[in-house]
Amino acid sequence: MSQEQTMTMRVALKVLTVWVGILVLAIANGFLRESVLLLTFGTPAALVLSGLILSGLILFVAYLSLPWLQLKSNAQLVIVGISWLALTLVFEFSFGLWQGKSWPELLEAYSFKDGNIWLVVLLVTTLSPYVAAKLRG
Repeated sequence: MSQEQTMTMRVALKVLTVWVGILVLAIANGFLRESVLLLTFGTPAALVLSGLILSGLILFVAYLSLPWLQLKSNAQLVIVGISWLALTLVFEFSFGLWQGKSWPELLEAYSFKDGNIWLVVLLVTTLSPYVAAKLRG
């Protein structure tokens, strides 16, 4: 394996590691939404608040992880964002199907129904490495 391939593999593993951290935060956010926010605020407000919290957490993780990831170009930032989006979608649909959910049930999250802003969270996930890099200067 060449030095360039080794570097690429190292960055890919770091990107995956950061995404796993985001996944853990997303699961914790889901527990918060289900156990506190829904009971306190009702469905529409809880879904919006949960989506905003998760979006903020994702951007924060991206901001903190950029020095460790050592990305050198805007293209790399975009590739990382798209990678995080792809990993999220694969996880989301795989986990939902594993739970026995139907495709219409899974796709309901993409409709803004009852205050669900999952599409906004996905957009933030995709753009967060680039936005975080701009915030870092």
